[in-house]
Amino acid sequence: MRTLLILTKQPSLAAAIQSVLDQTKYQIVAKEDVWEAESLLTRGAIDASILDVDLTDVRAVRLIEEMKNCAPTCPILIFTGAKSNEWEEDAYLLGVAHILTKPVRSKLLNTLLDRCFKNFEQKAPKAEAPMMSSQVKAHPQQDHVRGLEALRNFSGILAHSLDVDAMLKEFLLLLREIIGVNRAVIFLRKPGDTMGSQDDRWLRSTCAIGLEQTFFDHFALSLTAGIGSHLRRSGRILKVDSPETLASREILKEFQLLGAQVAIPILDRESLIGIAVFDERLTGDPYANEELALIFHMLEEVGLAIRNSWLHDQLASNHAMVEDILSHLGSGCVVVSSNLEILHANTSARKFFLNQRTGKNDVEFSDLPQDLGSKVFTVMKTGLPVPAFKYKFTELPDLFYHITILPFRSQAAGPTNAALLLIEDITEMEKNQRLEVEASNLRLVKSMAEHLAHEIGNSLVPVSTHQQLLAEKYDDPEFRASFSDALASGVKRISRLANQMIFLARDKSDFMDKIRISELIVEALREAHLYHTGKVVSPNFKTSEEPWTVAGDYKALKHAFSEVMLNALQANPKDPNVSVRITEDETRGSGYSLLNVEVRDTGTGFSAETAEKAQEPFYSTRNVGLGLGLTVTRKIIESHHGKVEITPTQKGQPGMVRISLPLTSQI
Repeated sequence: MRTLLILTKQPSLAAAIQSVLDQTKYQIVAKEDVWEAESLLTRGAIDASILDVDLTDVRAVRLIEEMKNCAPTCPILIFTGAKSNEWEEDAYLLGVAHILTKPVRSKLLNTLLDRCFKNFEQKAPKAEAPMMSSQVKAHPQQDHVRGLEALRNFSGILAHSLDVDAMLKEFLLLLREIIGVNRAVIFLRKPGDTMGSQDDRWLRSTCAIGLEQTFFDHFALSLTAGIGSHLRRSGRILKVDSPETLASREILKEFQLLGAQVAIPILDRESLIGIAVFDERLTGDPYANEELALIFHMLEEVGLAIRNSWLHDQLASNHAMVEDILSHLGSGCVVVSSNLEILHANTSARKFFLNQRTGKNDVEFSDLPQDLGSKVFTVMKTGLPVPAFKYKFTELPDLFYHITILPFRSQAAGPTNAALLLIEDITEMEKNQRLEVEASNLRLVKSMAEHLAHEIGNSLVPVSTHQQLLAEKYDDPEFRASFSDALASGVKRISRLANQMIFLARDKSDFMDKIRISELIVEALREAHLYHTGKVVSPNFKTSEEPWTVAGDYKALKHAFSEVMLNALQANPKDPNVSVRITEDETRGSGYSLLNVEVRDTGTGFSAETAEKAQEPFYSTRNVGLGLGLTVTRKIIESHHGKVEITPTQKGQPGMVRISLPLTSQI
């Protein structure tokens, strides 16, 4: 990476030049006067200079002369807004490589810089590393070692520091006091980069002594090249006169730019988090290897302290974010400690519990209603959450709230440290649900009225027709027989419809009857035949061999099974056949077994759609009937703690309905 010095009083020009250059190849140092950059030029830390001058008078020529005096071999480019031929000629005679007119043009500038460095490398002699005073054999004094030992012991307490900038500043000042460091700077990675949330390839200056901090506004060490890359790979101390430095022009240039003699990695015992770069002592004496090793170990302690500080900042940031989120929640949020102190109460919670009390801003545990406070106390003692429940505040009788109380633990198996009380206003939700239920009920009533009117009308049509002819044909025996059949059919249909309405309207059944299930099925099939005019069939099992009994409402269960039997008879009216299979479920639980009654027919079976909708009200695949048979069956069976299952069948297979009931005893 090459370093470019830009002399300009206009920051916009430096920014424009930096924006058009490849940051992996060039780094920018911007200064306003030559004297500010004199030390960099004389040390050879600058690869090329760009001057912002107007070639209209002698001042520009004097500036070029001063630059050449400081760095005779450094290429110079000029950006000018105004020029004259005379002064342009003088500039070229003084050694200026190129004169460019504003504005900055990217392709031209990059091409000219590449050409300048190519010519310079062909002409310039091989760079030699500056002599390091450590080449003169020196022995550290015992008092220096003792001082560093004391500083190393002191560094053990740095792990408790949470202010990185202040800690590093104090560390460098102590280092200067004990071993006389002349100039020093510490570069660090971004905290997010070391914790895996960012991807940054740079180490930036955090603290420096003996150097201008403004110099580091445009300077950083790269993790992919130069000193940063080498220390990241090796993890060892790097000196300016080491073979690695002499073999790398990038590393040598960065040492020259910083005026430094040694670079030491800052590790947290896992990875590189920073680099400390030191100049020689104030007296010019060299550092002994023992001193550098001790500094390395001290910086390792500092690295651990830095990581702890970053983790603390991250924790504090997360805490502040969570607190900010809770404060903006529309729901009330209260955190109660194990000693029943309120650790946090957001704005909504204060509104709930303080109720705009004047002179009070903080919620106390005594502000909670007694019943809520007792539940919080129970959660704290048992460590178990309270099931969510609805709640109404006494002073807010028209509002409904949803309360949740959860325990907090610092460890999975440890005691409860705190409890979280969440209060959500569900008044609008309750209102909407009530309106939806009312609307649903109105729709159901409308649908039921339409179906009832249609079914009753169909039942009364034959009766009405015969009634109109009654006066004329009463003496006709055939008419009287037809009239009798019409009356019987109408009465049965309306009677069945009335029974369905009665069982749908009942809230619960009487469970006092002990019912032998086989006898119940026979009676149910007999009742089903009352509404079916086809062939009379019997179930293919013997009542004496089916000993199971259930507890329930005999009349209700008989109606439920008769609806299933009638559905089986109607599946194949020409040749009906009802097969009943009763089994006891081997899975036992809650003190009873399940009795499964499977009713099969000789029809075409249930399609997937029919099986899904068969138990819905008013659903029917036939042209007659109200479509409430299986709906009533499900309601009755579920009131007996059982269930009705209708499974889709393959084409050509018979239909099957399974009814499961709890089995209470056997005789």
